[in-house]
Amino acid sequence: MSDDERDGVKLTNLDQPLFEGATKRDLVDYLDAVSDRILPVLENRPLSVIRVLRGQGPFMQKNLPKYTPDWVKRYGMWAETSKRQVSYALCDDRRTLLWFANQRAVEYHPPLMTVDADAGPTHLVLDLDPPAGDDFAHVVKAAGLVRQALSDFGLTGAVKTSGSKGVHIFVPLVPGQGFEDVAAATRALAARAEQVDPSVATTAYIVEDREGKVYLDSTRAGGNTVAAAYSPRLRPGLPVSFPVAWDDLENVRPADFTVSTALALLGDKDPWAASMPEPQTLPAGLVEQGHTIPVARVVAMHEGKRRARQRAQEDTA
Repeated sequence: MSDDERDGVKLTNLDQPLFEGATKRDLVDYLDAVSDRILPVLENRPLSVIRVLRGQGPFMQKNLPKYTPDWVKRYGMWAETSKRQVSYALCDDRRTLLWFANQRAVEYHPPLMTVDADAGPTHLVLDLDPPAGDDFAHVVKAAGLVRQALSDFGLTGAVKTSGSKGVHIFVPLVPGQGFEDVAAATRALAARAEQVDPSVATTAYIVEDREGKVYLDSTRAGGNTVAAAYSPRLRPGLPVSFPVAWDDLENVRPADFTVSTALALLGDKDPWAASMPEPQTLPAGLVEQGHTIPVARVVAMHEGKRRARQRAQEDTA
């Protein structure tokens, strides 16, 4: 049967191809089965999704389309870049998740804050990204450096595969810590991890400056989004972002966890919730140190302009 109905949501064309050999039914069945585990990490957060429509390339959707059902919860936010009000979805229940799945929404990217912006960021996150063509063992080594840096400041975090080639490390936060302070602390943690072994990891924002090292991305702060735990990713085999125990990290590969394999590995467990430490307060010294570290994007912008000027001078010499 190509059509179905669940929780009042009409599901259509389920047997049509979706991506890399997977069908739309594979996506719907997977998300339905993990709904009780993915919904807690999406709840009350303005949601961005990546959809893949037939005959089109993937695209990120933030603003809800006009045909969105009235029962989908909405949250309006002003988008400074596009100078418009964006109506985000709040994916707080199974019905909404199924509707998104039927819309061929494959990836689920919530921000690191809820609609209660006064509460501040809910997590500090470091995104570890290997260089092109590198193996996962390099990422595992870099994750160990971040774990050591966290320990040096009396902090603990949980780790999951990104669903691509790297990992995400999450530190839950006590509410009320400011966005700028959390962003600063993220920079300081990345810098500390780099210092532990600069031959393995780097904080260099410009790709050509990374010299084959794992990039410690400290820019995922505040309103920026991160692929949710258990979210599928638009990669060959439809891998999912999957929680891994720290001590098991060296024994897995991101491709181990897909929409086809993850459910059997999970059983009835929720390892992301189980592995998440209690919310923590960032040490004042860490925050202060971070405020002395320039924002990576700003540094990269100025450096890019400087290099462009230098190239132009060389070309005219």
